[in-house]
Amino acid sequence: MESTMSALICGLTMQRAIGAPGRPWLDGPGLAGLAASVAGTLAGRGIGAGDRVAIVLPNGPEMATAFVTVAAVCCAAPLNPGYTADEFEFYLSDLKPSAIILTQGGPQAASEVAGRLGIPVIELSADEGEPAGLFRLTGDGTGSGSGGAAPARAAGPDDPALVLHTSGTTARPKIVPLTNANIVASAGHIAQSLQLGPDDVCLNVMPLFHIHGLIAAVAASLSAGAAVCCTPGFNAFRFGELLEQVRPSWYTAVPTMHQAILMRMRSHPERARNARLRLIRSSSASLPPQVMAELEEVFGAPVIEAYGMTEAAHQMAANPLPPRVRKPGAVGIAAGPQIAIMDEGNTILQQGAVGEVVIRGPNVTPGYDNNPDANARAFTDGWFRTGDQGRLDEQGYLFLTGRLKEQINRGGEKISPLEVDVVLLDHPAVAQACTFGIPHDKLGEEVGAVVVLRPGATATEAEIRDFASQRLAAFKVPRKVLVMDDIPKGATGKIQRIGLAEKLGLTAQATA
Repeated sequence: MESTMSALICGLTMQRAIGAPGRPWLDGPGLAGLAASVAGTLAGRGIGAGDRVAIVLPNGPEMATAFVTVAAVCCAAPLNPGYTADEFEFYLSDLKPSAIILTQGGPQAASEVAGRLGIPVIELSADEGEPAGLFRLTGDGTGSGSGGAAPARAAGPDDPALVLHTSGTTARPKIVPLTNANIVASAGHIAQSLQLGPDDVCLNVMPLFHIHGLIAAVAASLSAGAAVCCTPGFNAFRFGELLEQVRPSWYTAVPTMHQAILMRMRSHPERARNARLRLIRSSSASLPPQVMAELEEVFGAPVIEAYGMTEAAHQMAANPLPPRVRKPGAVGIAAGPQIAIMDEGNTILQQGAVGEVVIRGPNVTPGYDNNPDANARAFTDGWFRTGDQGRLDEQGYLFLTGRLKEQINRGGEKISPLEVDVVLLDHPAVAQACTFGIPHDKLGEEVGAVVVLRPGATATEAEIRDFASQRLAAFKVPRKVLVMDDIPKGATGKIQRIGLAEKLGLTAQATA
């Protein structure tokens, strides 16, 4: 099969492809027909291979089908519908899309910014009574890229199908183009590592403007001829109800979501066991071993921790399914690209040595868009530098020690936040933990942590620090521990350690 999104979806035959709670399923032929309709609509506006179309839609089945059908024609550019006007101004100006897809009466900020920038608006409408994900496109036909001529050519394997921005927590966000071949390869890698098949149903709770949900839940399912049920978004309070209603065989989420699910499902063990999940997948951040063990105990299903990032079209490594070994604390073995460890001198290191994780393979982006300096820093002899630090054991399992930029430098001592997290989570009262650097006027940085306690549990800052001091070297013990109801997170549900001290009002003066 040709490595394009168009080829991936044109031959779909399954009875269930895209779903949503309480709605009829859209089958494979229906999705293929929708793709043909979208192709005709975009071609009528002169939009084709290489052109970008921004998609600003709420989470749900229409967002999933808009992504795959637009990506089959040109380059989909999903954006968070919760952005402010200033954020839409930045991202749309940076992307320069040929059109933007919005719901009728969609985010006013996006519509106003598109009008100001002269970006044609295509309106998406759907009927709740129709199969999930089915929609119609209408809108103005004026402006750049909408002259009515057919596109010059169909998208090929090397044409971009998806474009996303990096998080931009430490610098200006970079544009990451992913080709048709990148996406099809990664979807196939995930489907293979999870052994997905026509009987599988994924319950998607991830936001669909993020690589995790787009590729791991949607594209991987379709690649395997499996189904994906798209929720309106993550809601820990409704999760048990959705398990009963949808009867999924698996779900994928970030660790903070798994922890929130555990806090709800601990009191409903029969509901968790009755779900009969075949597997649970975790990615986009390191999963604490304690959380992995408790998820398996509560749900009676294996937890497959994977390692992904946008530049790799999501998946790079994954723990294998039973009966093969799953190692708590490891993000698994190579499951897509080739993985190695490199030092600062660009030398590939032996197994067991700690250094920067580097990758190369068919799912790795060809390079950041219009950013030669970033590409020069990111690519070395064909290897992409992930910015993560880790080591490979003798069996090829990858253990991460954290993001290089997230390491805490306390007076020259390097501290891995993940190491401290694991110790704090061993405290019987602690349900969630996040360690981060706090600016310090003499040491450079000091160790801080936020913890969320288990329901009904109590613990003081002093008790938690004393617990940590018995298990960590003195310089690694958090100087400041905040007990909070929740840990601040980004739009995709991930904890962002960089900038957390500032967000919490912890300054150098306050900790000196």
